[in-house]
Amino acid sequence: MSAGARVAQAPPTPRRVALASAVGATIEWYDFFLYGTAAAVVFDKLYFNGLDGPAAQFAAFATFAVGFLARPVGGIIFGHFGDRIGRKQMLLLTLVIMGVGTAFIGLLPTYDQIGVWAPVALVVLRVLQGIGVGGEYGGAVLLAVEYAPARRRGFYGSFAHIGVPGGLVLAAGAFSIAGLLPDEAFLAWGWRACFLLSIVLLGIGAYIRLSVMETPAFAKVQERKEISRVPLRDLLAEQPRPLLLGMGTRFIEGFTFNLFSVYLLAYVATNLDLPRSWALDAILVGAALGVVLVPVAGALSDKVGRKPVYRVGAWIGLLFAFPAAYLVQTGDRWAISLVFVVGLGVVYGTVYGPLAAFWSELFDTRYRYTALSTLYQVSGILASGLTPLIAAWLVTRGDGTLWWVAGYNVAVAAISLVCAHFLPETRGADLDREEVVEPERERVPA
Repeated sequence: MSAGARVAQAPPTPRRVALASAVGATIEWYDFFLYGTAAAVVFDKLYFNGLDGPAAQFAAFATFAVGFLARPVGGIIFGHFGDRIGRKQMLLLTLVIMGVGTAFIGLLPTYDQIGVWAPVALVVLRVLQGIGVGGEYGGAVLLAVEYAPARRRGFYGSFAHIGVPGGLVLAAGAFSIAGLLPDEAFLAWGWRACFLLSIVLLGIGAYIRLSVMETPAFAKVQERKEISRVPLRDLLAEQPRPLLLGMGTRFIEGFTFNLFSVYLLAYVATNLDLPRSWALDAILVGAALGVVLVPVAGALSDKVGRKPVYRVGAWIGLLFAFPAAYLVQTGDRWAISLVFVVGLGVVYGTVYGPLAAFWSELFDTRYRYTALSTLYQVSGILASGLTPLIAAWLVTRGDGTLWWVAGYNVAVAAISLVCAHFLPETRGADLDREEVVEPERERVPA
């Protein structure tokens, strides 16, 4: 075999794999978050304009939530085959599903053109998006984590999580540019261009993911012939407690992201009657800060542990809840911009950074794809998908104020902190080990 052939067959470096994971995840989350942004500023006018006032907004947010209801289906299906066949194939398939579904939304006729079939078709395509991104998450994380050296797992694993704020940066940026158009042009074709861009990104993402090999951890399971026949069954039989507690740690992450990126965007534009363009700009800045802080928090978790970094972010989220509500209600643009930046940058970036490694290290390789997909997608129904709906309902209960939403924020953060307390610290855990066990604490004589 020639030296050139040997080089060509050399396994990719953890850095290259992490980059592939980040780029692919960013593209898929761009597709998914486009819908959230459009639900806040477009869909109530084009697809639910048969309804009046808050009812149209509720309907738009309900279709947003439908995507989260579909995500567990995608998570279970692709998690199952990801644990039986491999991570890479599932990641390519989910990328195609997401790209095609998003592009079709950009071509969809409006309510005025085809009547009730327009919102029906919108829901179907949103379900397709949900199934695609539901299967993508676990594979993207494991691609980065299972290639990473044990001492850098937090840092490299966090690159998959860059996809979430990174996708929001692209989505908010695309809508900010389209928003420079006159309202008539924006509603006629400007927002559609953002969705059709997904076709180009699909080609880029597929090319990058094709260059990555199967993960070493899964290859070892294949070699030892330890492939699980029914990964979900084995997960529920062997590690139900880490699964449930892990879902609890997801609560503050999903809530924070969707409160600040989806609901508050709609609140600022609708309840406060302020321009959506500068609110999108503030979201863009906050998400960009999140892109930076996610890997910083991941790297820090390699030094001090997953739980300490996560807890700092959750505590900031808890303590910032009522100040954020107050600042938004002032109506001051700079104050509201600060809220978006702190929420999507500081709180979200710090919480989300260590979670890729933390969750991955909790579970056995035989069903790790299924475990991460189930943990993330099932909990995401409440933590993420229903957040805008719950927030909208709480605002109606609070006579248009955000105080009830702030109280809900505090409760969410408290639940996540309690769940993290009962999980073991996983930094340095062996991914081949079947179960992570909390190290025995040194006994101090009374």
